[in-house]
Amino acid sequence: MWGNSGSASEVFSMPYFVVTRERGGDWDWSVPMRHQAEWDAHARFMDALVDEGFVVAGGPLGTEDEAARVLHVVTAPEASAIETRLAEDPWTAMRLLKTVSIEPWTVLLGGFARRAS
Repeated sequence: MWGNSGSASEVFSMPYFVVTRERGGDWDWSVPMRHQAEWDAHARFMDALVDEGFVVAGGPLGTEDEAARVLHVVTAPEASAIETRLAEDPWTAMRLLKTVSIEPWTVLLGGFARRAS
């Protein structure tokens, strides 16, 4: 679906979304984020989303180990594509993360702003 099959112009023409995820009921607050169950699988999954151009930026809101929420800037054709893709995250099935909002983002300023051609 995301791979390298799309052209750069197709990726850059997709809208931005801001995705908020929350640490779920099975999050173990007694250990750091990088020591949660299946950290390596989750990290590989997220790195692949970045490599594919799906996730543009992301990370915990606050300190890595104390933040309850995570924010991602994502490019996708529509919100349902984001839901489908994030359902594949090992931490979603394990109830370590859950998506709480997906909002379209109109960027007017800064490095994410797209210039009219």
